[in-house]
Amino acid sequence: KVCGIQMVQIATDVITMPLTGRPSPVPELKDVEYHHYGVKEAVFPFNMFPEVDPVLGPEMRSTGEVLGLAGTFGEAFYKSQEATQTKLPLGGTVLLSVSDRDKDELVPLGRALVDAGFEIIATRGTRDALVQAGIPATLTLKASEGRPNVIDLITNGDADLVINTPSTTTKSADDGSAMRRAAIKAHVAYMTTIAAGKASAEGIKTVRKIGSKKVRSLQEVHANIKR
Repeated sequence: KVCGIQMVQIATDVITMPLTGRPSPVPELKDVEYHHYGVKEAVFPFNMFPEVDPVLGPEMRSTGEVLGLAGTFGEAFYKSQEATQTKLPLGGTVLLSVSDRDKDELVPLGRALVDAGFEIIATRGTRDALVQAGIPATLTLKASEGRPNVIDLITNGDADLVINTPSTTTKSADDGSAMRRAAIKAHVAYMTTIAAGKASAEGIKTVRKIGSKKVRSLQEVHANIKR
């Protein structure tokens, strides 16, 4: 879909070459110039099962997939999220809580979110790491630490985006699971990896800058490929 190549047909022709005697459909490899990016995103049915923790794992949980195509990676990622019915907000407040193993990548993520126009609310360890790096962040409590906490923020509509990476410790894992489930129930966009958080920030920043663009058909996109 992204490259305009009929992979199934090509693979079938290559496999059956000894039987058909036909020449290879790919006699040589050539450089191709693309002017667009494609981002594939899996579609998960977590909104149908609100009590299931929407954390990624090795099991096959997706019920389909969608594709975002655009001239930049940021816009393509934004479109892919919109196609899953998880439209990213163009600003507001992001609720941030990452596991200890992700703390090394936290600062670039925090800067990217601020650069994209967000205010940050974070749990204690995450907030301390951000403030130490000079990134403004407001403290909030985890679900197990008292109230008002992260669940209250999400339920009350005070969080426009949730980024929470799973932890391996039991208590933190329970807190994170409750946070992610609350995001699903409140229909708040959420991310469970640092990479997805960074891509979200890039996509939001890009769309805020360029606004909505003309819709192009897949045929128009393929017509611009320089073969």
